[in-house]
Amino acid sequence: MDVRLYYQKIRELERNFKGTFPVVISQETADGGTAGVKTEVPVHLAARMIVDGRAVLAGEKETKEFVDQKMAAKKAADQLQASKRMNVTVMSDSDLQVLKDLQPSPKK
Repeated sequence: MDVRLYYQKIRELERNFKGTFPVVISQETADGGTAGVKTEVPVHLAARMIVDGRAVLAGEKETKEFVDQKMAAKKAADQLQASKRMNVTVMSDSDLQVLKDLQPSPKK
């Protein structure tokens, strides 16, 4: 293997990427790599994975699906965190009545 050619291919791929974190799709490898896993990685790592034959660059449709899934997962995680922070106060009827009495009456 020509090391100079190897790194030249990596640098060439790095220059051709549009974003700073491209989405790649893994390929099945002899050492146990799983095919079809989408991942967002830095440019230098994406180029190296593609040259090594461990991944391929995701298309626009696949990238959009990945970003949509990531946003949905983030939203679900945020909602879960918000539900954990929700405070509940238990009040007796008499305490509730005192609070109602303290509120100013609405003007008509």
